[in-house]
Formats: sequence, C-alpha cells, structure tokens
Amino acid sequence: MASITAVPAPYAAHDHAHCVGTAMDRARALCADRGVRLTPIRERVLNLVWTSHRPRGAYDILEDLAAAEGKRVAPLTVYRALDFLVAQGLVHRIESLNAYVGCSNPEHSHSGQFLVCEGCGTATELNDPRITRTVSEGARELGFRVQRQTVEILGTCPACQSA
Repeated sequence: MASITAVPAPYAAHDHAHCVGTAMDRARALCADRGVRLTPIRERVLNLVWTSHRPRGAYDILEDLAAAEGKRVAPLTVYRALDFLVAQGLVHRIESLNAYVGCSNPEHSHSGQFLVCEGCGTATELNDPRITRTVSEGARELGFRVQRQTVEILGTCPACQSA
C-alpha cells in the first residue's frame, strides 16, 4: 500500500512559531541548494503565506506587506514573488480560492491534494500517490496531457465538526 503523507493538521495544537521558522529555514536552504535567490521581498511574502494555515490571497498578502513596509507595494511585486515561490515548490496555489498556502514538503516535486475546511478556512496538504496516479492514468486513457495536478476537497475539519 502506498504511503500517505500530510503535515500535522493545522487545526490541531502545535507550536506555530516553530512551524513557520522551520518552513523559512527549509526555504532558505532549498534556494541556496538550487542556486536561486530568495530575495528579501520573496522571503517576506513566504513568511506572510505561512502566518496561518488558511490560504492567503495575493491582495491580503499585499496589504500585510504594505503595513509591514510602511509604504505601498506594487501588486506585481507580490505576484512575481508568489510565482517564484510556486515555481520553487515552496507554496501551492489553491485554485478554487485564488489563494496560496505553504508547502509542507518542498524538497520533493509533487501534486497537491488539499483538504479545505469551509468552516474555519484551514487547508491541510495531503500527498497520496494513489490519487496522483489514478488521475494521471485516467487522463492518459482519455488522451489528455496533464500540465499540473491539484485536487481540492472541500469539507469540515474535526475542530469545526466538534464546535
């Protein structure tokens, strides 16, 4: 049986400062290993994506960045930073929400599967190779060439079910 990997559920108690710190350290190391530049603006955008486990829209990030910088920041700046972070596998785009979440496993290229809670808005990344394989095989049988695969499952997390 294939193994399923997931980050600890974001709605479960955890040390979020440690979570963010670890993500930032991994991003710096990966960019250095790949010979790409994690510029100060890219790093600040990544940090803002990781401020919570709720997918963040570009304009939310833009507002937070402008508040932190004390000046207006061009939207193109944020979009370019997000494009870089997606290309490096450091964040994923949740298509249905037009928003971004930090990647729990940026060292390995993978398709994303996300459990998105309609109650609290958290998104948990799930990596089940069986889902990836099934979608790829089905597409291939239909003559469809997959460019990118993201599966989004909307539902209710355990914390919201208990509330």
